This record gives sequence, C-alpha cells and structure tokens, in this order.
Amino acid sequence: MKLFTGVITDPVYVSPKGPDNAFRRFFKSMIRDERDLPFLYLTLELTLILLPLAVILYLPIPGWLWWTAAIVYQVLNNFRYKGSFGLMLHCTSHRVFFNKKYGILNHYLPWVIGPLFGQTPETYYSHHIGMHHPENNMPEDESSTMAYQRDSFRGFSKYLASFVFTGIVTLCQYFIRKHRQKLMVRAARGELIFFLVCIGLSFISFPATLTVFILPFIISRIIMMVGNWAQHAFIDASEPDNAYKNSITCINTKYNHKCWNDGYHISHHIKPSMHWTEHPVYFRKTLPEYIANDAIVFDGIHFLHVWLYLMTKRYDLLARNFVNIGNRFNSDEEIMAFLRSRTQKIDVTSVPATSAVA
Repeated sequence: MKLFTGVITDPVYVSPKGPDNAFRRFFKSMIRDERDLPFLYLTLELTLILLPLAVILYLPIPGWLWWTAAIVYQVLNNFRYKGSFGLMLHCTSHRVFFNKKYGILNHYLPWVIGPLFGQTPETYYSHHIGMHHPENNMPEDESSTMAYQRDSFRGFSKYLASFVFTGIVTLCQYFIRKHRQKLMVRAARGELIFFLVCIGLSFISFPATLTVFILPFIISRIIMMVGNWAQHAFIDASEPDNAYKNSITCINTKYNHKCWNDGYHISHHIKPSMHWTEHPVYFRKTLPEYIANDAIVFDGIHFLHVWLYLMTKRYDLLARNFVNIGNRFNSDEEIMAFLRSRTQKIDVTSVPATSAVA
C-alpha cells in the first residue's frame, strides 16, 4: 500500500511567461479556452502527419513503400497518438473546443480525424455524453459493468462481445426509450456512414481501408471497453450510483500527462465539465470526500494496469499501488479483501433506486 504524501505530479495549467507570439495569439483566438492549446497543436500534428499517410496508402505506389507507410501508420496510430487523440475527443465532447467564429471546426475531430482512429462520427459523443454520464454505470447504462464478475476474463469477453456486436443497436434503443431521437440519429448516422465509406473505399483498395480504418476501429472498440471496465470495476453494491464508490482514480502516472488527466475518473463523474487541468487540484481539495466514501485511488498505475491485474487476479499488485487515504487499512491483505468485495457480480434487480451521492 501507499500513503498519500500530498505530492501530485500530474499536469496542471501553468500560465506561460512572457508575451505571446503571433501564432499563439491567433491560435488562442480560435478556441474557447486557452488551456486547450495542446489540443490544437495535437490536431495540427495529426493533420500534417497521420492524414497524409492515410492518403498515401490509397495511391499507386511501390509495394515496399506501401508497406513502410502502412507500418508507420499503425505504429503512430496505435502507440503514439491513440490515447492522446481518444482523450482529446473525450475532453472536447464535454467542453466545446472552438469558439463561435470557428464553430464549424468543432466537426473536424469527430468527422475527419476521428475515423482514422476508428471513431465513428458522433457515435462516441452520443454514447458518452448522451447515455453513459446520465446513467452513471447503472443498469440502464448500456456499457454498465455491474452485471459482470469484474475480475473475470470470461466476464470481460461477454461484456466486450455485447458492445461490439449489439452496442449500436442497444444504444439506439436506449435513445428511443428516453425519447432522445436527435442523439439516436447522430449515433446511427455516424456508424452507418463510417461503414458505408469503408465499403466504398474497399473497392478502391481493401488493404488500405483495412489499415487506415478497419484495424483502428477494432482496436479502438477493444481499448474503450478495457478502459471503461477498469474505470468501473470496483463497485459498492449498496451505493452503486455513488461516483466515489463505482469509479476509481489513478494519480501520479505518465498516462495522465499523455491523456489529459484521464486517470481522475471519480472527479470526472462528479463534475463532467471540469477542465482537465483542474482535476489534481480538485482531488487534493476534496480528499476528505474520498476518505468518507471509501474511494479507491491508485498511485503510479493506470487503467490498463488495473484491467490486466484484474484479468490475472493480481490483487497483490493492485494493493501495492493502492493509496491508503485516511489510513483506513492496516495491511495489503485487508486491501485485497476490500478490492475483491468490490468486483463481485451484482444482481441488477436488487439495485436500490437511489443512493446517497449522485
């Protein structure tokens, strides 16, 4: 176990010293929050590097050059940019990126860059903003983890299969049930257009379409479910809609530098529109709430570690990185027992209608 010393190395906003140059002033004039300038720089980088690579793969070029471009594309897509882009899309779904003058550019990430990462246009927004946050991993959340044994690879496989093969259908059914037709249309439209474009481009070059769109799509769907599983793996069955008791927080990890403090999942559910740079400060300020609600905090690991340790039942490694806030536990064995109690399959028919903390 680890004790919380008060030291947090995760990124916070630091106002730059000195006057802005012309480029920075122009970029700041485009966006609603200057703290999101890193998003603009990343968007430009993807536009100038990944997008041209995608185009090259559809050109009639020598085989050795095609394979070189394909390998570079996959490495950049899945190892360098996937996490950063995915969580940039997440942040800009919660907080509008470009200001009103450049409002049309708010469609650029979901409709132009997103498909390169297998993100079907607007489906992510509809699922995450329109369904996941309002339902908060409760039974009506179509990506809820409650009904599964959450340290079981078999359980995760069922969860993943359900999302991959029926996810868009159940999402649309949810919106119909909730009388939110606009979100239903956005979700279905984005998914349908993505697949129709893939089919059309496959007639031009199936290898290029497989490389540029299909493989990233498959990998993204798996990674998103791995992340959501880990974020909502430890649930208190007596208060399953309490964000402190159905989510986790990961601090002091390189992942938070690369993925815009995504490790702060508890505070993200408490305040979904909070800017990504504010989470470390908010965590320190509200630490008593974490202690009072028996919140689960890990130090030095992130969601992929949590998922892997759960799949291999390495509760000892989870306990080793568990932050013993408030000195609630006396040993790693107590922590392991506590964590095991939070991963048990929950009978959703017995879930209370309301709970203490929304």
